[in-house]
Amino acid sequence: MPVLSPRLFKAYDIRAQTSLLTPEAAYFIGLGLGAEARQRGVAEIALARDGRFSSPALARALIDALLASGINVLDLGLAATPLLYFAARQYAAGSGVMITGSHNPADYNGIKISLAGETIDGAALQALRQRIEAEDFVRGCGELKPLSITNEYYAAVLAACPLPKSLKVVVDCGNGVPGAFAPALYRALGCDVIELFCGVDGAFPNHHPDPQVEANLTDLKRAVLEHHADLGLAFDGDGDRLGVVTRRGVNIPGDRLLMLFAAAVLEKQPGHILYDVKSSGLISEWVRSKGGTSEAIPTGHGHMKRHLFSSQALLAGELSGHFAFIDWPDDDALFAGARFLSMFAEHDVDLMLAALPQSISTPELQVALEQDGHGLIAEIAKRAVFPCALRIFTIDGLRVEYADGFGLIRASNTTPVLTLRIEAQTQLGLSRIHQELAAAIAPLQFPLL
Repeated sequence: MPVLSPRLFKAYDIRAQTSLLTPEAAYFIGLGLGAEARQRGVAEIALARDGRFSSPALARALIDALLASGINVLDLGLAATPLLYFAARQYAAGSGVMITGSHNPADYNGIKISLAGETIDGAALQALRQRIEAEDFVRGCGELKPLSITNEYYAAVLAACPLPKSLKVVVDCGNGVPGAFAPALYRALGCDVIELFCGVDGAFPNHHPDPQVEANLTDLKRAVLEHHADLGLAFDGDGDRLGVVTRRGVNIPGDRLLMLFAAAVLEKQPGHILYDVKSSGLISEWVRSKGGTSEAIPTGHGHMKRHLFSSQALLAGELSGHFAFIDWPDDDALFAGARFLSMFAEHDVDLMLAALPQSISTPELQVALEQDGHGLIAEIAKRAVFPCALRIFTIDGLRVEYADGFGLIRASNTTPVLTLRIEAQTQLGLSRIHQELAAAIAPLQFPLL
């Protein structure tokens, strides 16, 4: 029986340090995936890998296993996750495998899977693990087909995001795989592009590729100001998270980016907007003022895409910088960056930000755990008291809403930590909510604000 650590199988995808996610493990995962694909009537799967040092060997193992299962593989080679999603939609009926550690440290890697348009996560991912453990495999002889879709992808983005005027843009890829594609895409749009850390390097020698962390944007802010650029765009390690810095060097958090996008799409038609539980409570008020409706959903790219489809929402977004649009349903940060440029090329983004409703909020805070985070959340939900709360949402952890803000306690689905966030209208309100959340997670120590 294949021996695979259950720790490989996260809520959204397969992800772990490379001491666990070895080529041997990837081969068995490929055999299980091949059997699952055959059972679902999937004959062809697009596959790509990021620029991590471990990715080529994992890709080779997965390809060999899929071919041995009778699955044809469309091999994109080195590609950003958005290109893999595009290839899966265009050429493999929505079936794709992306080998990437995303925004995790250099010694991590992972596998994102979709079959026939369905993201394989949650229960489906656990079922895949059980299939592998039972050695429920099939045999066949698939065909390996190289696939180049870069120019086609660029053309599709350009058609969807016409740029009314040329802009000077600094692009920071943090040495992740988007560096091989983002500069060329924005030049094709007509931008004057200044490249920052766009050489693909799995060691990430300059800064970690995660634009949600403010410290990772220091170089981008400096470059935007030095070059008098109109905008700065930052991407995570595989290109599904977007960060934006304005011409004045101001970082726009993901939930406020969502508010700007929402205002633009609702100006053209009324509709529904989705935001994840980590995002600002101001979104619902803002969307309502623009004639739309909104809804909080669980965090995770699979949840986002499923809810976008089921609700026919115009737009979905997360605090982390994932975005999907009704006309481009993948969480594609390269596309989201192009759409931002297209929508706001002739606007003063700093003035637009200033016009948004304001609050005081913490960044995403984390508390390391030695126990199961989801079990701990269940315990907290049973015993915790939130005297001032108006309501408590339990769709993904505990989102405790107050008249003047919210507090969040949830278990991370990718690392053994509690994720915490607080938002309030005043510093006094922030302190009050902090006290209630700190009491709820005791004896764990709430991080200093």
